[in-house]
Amino acid sequence: MSDQALSSHEHAVVADYDSPWKTVLERYFPDFLAFFFPDAHADIDWTHGYSLLDKELQKVVRDAELGRRWADSLIRVTSREGGEDWLLVHVEVQGRNQADFARRMFVYNYRIYDRYAKPVVSLAVLAEPSRSKHGEFGYARWGCRMGLRFPLVSLAAYRTRRTELESSANPFAVVTLAHLSARETAGSPTDRYQAKLGLIRSLYRRGFARQDILELFRFIDWVLTLPEGLEQQLWCEVQQFDEEKHMHYLSSIERMAQQKGIEQGTGQGQAKLLHVLVRQRFGQVPPEIEARIRSAHPDQLEQWALLILDARCLDDVFGATGEH
Repeated sequence: MSDQALSSHEHAVVADYDSPWKTVLERYFPDFLAFFFPDAHADIDWTHGYSLLDKELQKVVRDAELGRRWADSLIRVTSREGGEDWLLVHVEVQGRNQADFARRMFVYNYRIYDRYAKPVVSLAVLAEPSRSKHGEFGYARWGCRMGLRFPLVSLAAYRTRRTELESSANPFAVVTLAHLSARETAGSPTDRYQAKLGLIRSLYRRGFARQDILELFRFIDWVLTLPEGLEQQLWCEVQQFDEEKHMHYLSSIERMAQQKGIEQGTGQGQAKLLHVLVRQRFGQVPPEIEARIRSAHPDQLEQWALLILDARCLDDVFGATGEH
């Protein structure tokens, strides 16, 4: 891989680590295991705490072509038997199934084991439906066998378990509902509005602490985006609801952040936001790209912003050099 290609890949890895999925996974890791992988949660001695080893994970996989992931984490835990385990947690949120997903999980696993000589338990969460509760990759020849079998959870499987999700106090019930609602309301802003408002209101009745409400509010806001007019209307309703409940959780700082997001939806604000996204993802923004951003129509800016999610390099967003 060339230095330029490696640099682009490393920026992409950093960007994936900044996703809201990554944030909720780190903040609520025990809840994540309790919700999606209860057997693993039950086998861990949580009195010893746990350690996030994501910087180590990045060092191990940064030169591997592993594709887009919304969140990857390496966590050191202690089992109830007193042994040290390293858990590899891989969250991939996408609309299509990739044939090489299991191979990539295999690459992760053996690279971590090779570096640290510690047992590695791979756990995966996918957005799309899966016919199996396990993922597998392996090969065999002349009596030699190599492979990996890992537990696999599909978010799509929770579509028939909404009652359970709506009554759960686990933060990942909210995360899963937000994901499902985003998929189901993709073509209807009014339906998305109702789904988003309902989810935000549910944060209060689930008994979450103030900081948890704000963290989950940010995730819902990121997943369930609305047109500017509906976003403003929803924010007014949320403010009124917050005041009626006498909670006052949505501080002036939160209101300012929301208003900033609304203002960035069109015109110059949208161009500035895209410029920030490009810089965070790929580093220094070339002058020719800056010029194209400044002169682009809002619809074009929105299209470029969506392309950044999967892009590996600037050409994936803006086309080949010199293309307009």
